[in-house]
Amino acid sequence: MSEELKLNILSKLDSDRTIEDTSATFKGVSEEAVLGALKSLESQEVIKYKTLTTEIWTLEAEGKDQLESGSYEVRIFNAVPAGSDGITISELEAKFGKVAKLGQGKCLANKWLKKDGDKLVRTVESVTDKVQADLATVNSTSTHPSKDTLKDLKRRKLIKVTKLLSYSVSKGANFSTTLKKQATDLTMGMLQSGSWKTEEFKKFNFDSLGINPSGGHLHPLLKVREEFRQVFFETGFEEMDTSNFVESSFWNFDALFVPQQHAARDLQDTFFLKDPKLVKSLPDFWERVKNVHENGGYGSIGYRYPWSEEESKRLVLRTHTTAISSQMLHKLAQHPYRPAKYFSIDRVYRNEAVDATHLAEFHQVEGVIADKNMSLGSLIAFLDMFFKKMGMSNLRFKPTYNPYTEPSMEIFSYHEGLGKWLEIGNSGMFRPEMLRSLGLEDGVKVAGFGLSLERPTMFKYDISNIRELLGHKVDLGMIATTPACRLDKKMGQEALQKA
Repeated sequence: MSEELKLNILSKLDSDRTIEDTSATFKGVSEEAVLGALKSLESQEVIKYKTLTTEIWTLEAEGKDQLESGSYEVRIFNAVPAGSDGITISELEAKFGKVAKLGQGKCLANKWLKKDGDKLVRTVESVTDKVQADLATVNSTSTHPSKDTLKDLKRRKLIKVTKLLSYSVSKGANFSTTLKKQATDLTMGMLQSGSWKTEEFKKFNFDSLGINPSGGHLHPLLKVREEFRQVFFETGFEEMDTSNFVESSFWNFDALFVPQQHAARDLQDTFFLKDPKLVKSLPDFWERVKNVHENGGYGSIGYRYPWSEEESKRLVLRTHTTAISSQMLHKLAQHPYRPAKYFSIDRVYRNEAVDATHLAEFHQVEGVIADKNMSLGSLIAFLDMFFKKMGMSNLRFKPTYNPYTEPSMEIFSYHEGLGKWLEIGNSGMFRPEMLRSLGLEDGVKVAGFGLSLERPTMFKYDISNIRELLGHKVDLGMIATTPACRLDKKMGQEALQKA
């Protein structure tokens, strides 16, 4: 059909030189088909065309009614008897319904009638139904000589307009009655044979919209991360700057009262840098940290070993964001006392074997609360409120050991779908050996808690292998189709298991 229509257009132009209106010349052919043929021919400069717009006015249902029975105003006028007796408004409404109010308003505006108490009386002997005559003109001609009349009838919702597109066509610079097929791509065969030199290529249409490129999509971890951030902000926390992925062993271990012989500082657990290997200098309070490791203090006997300054200077990829928390607490100690809440969500690194549930890098969610009135009971109460915002209301706490917190607790939540208790985080009160070395005054207590970002994300989005969530094996299609995360709502396997 397309090729036949193109040939018909060329044939008509060859015999008549121009086509004044395609809608008259090609009756029964859709406007879309005509436009497609014209665009194709124009791209080869065979023809030129201009768009014609024709307005077709037709009557609405109310317009048809008034064409047949007369306009509302004339009906009401004719219902009012001549003379001073007139007719009551209630009688008109009983007889004509809603038409009475519409017609009455027009009659009063045209000064055909006037009010006399609760009655309407005529002010003129007779009227001409101009609206009916105008509607008859529109009905027979699909238009009206007066634009103001069309505008008024449309405002009264008596008529509507439909715009029809057609085209005037003339010959182009390369006019021909035969169709030439143009190449759209430069192929390997053309290059090898040399036919590209004589081939006629279709011109690029730089005005066309083309295919919309797909936008970027938030990774599931970022969606869950944002939910955690909002929970922290709602509970009055400040976000810590976690932009340094490399830390000295001093901040990552020593300032946290982790002994230099601890297993976490072995090569099989921590990534140590080779170049540069050491930090240039330690913070000015490093001797306090050294002393509490070697000799104890603040109610502790310490670890009683020779503390090494060089070991403390070794650079590592941070193994936890608590390295940032310790720096923030030290900065807090440099100013007059004030309660503080800090949180961070960022990557940490461990020298672990990669499997379905472990990676060498993952995200840690951490919060610390510093206050003179802070206690273990306060921490438990806060964690209960914090995890309720994530849809976890049934919590248990189990004693555990951490080098820099005492007492320490593992956090468990009962999962209804799985029917068992799941570990969701770790927590505790920071040891005075750590806090006083950082410079915090006596009486200031600090609680901390942390959890991974990957575990809740995997559970929310039904991901069983962590390598499908983070790393080079991630499916980009999965990232594009995952819904927004709601920590306080059941999602994925949670909803299925509950059902």
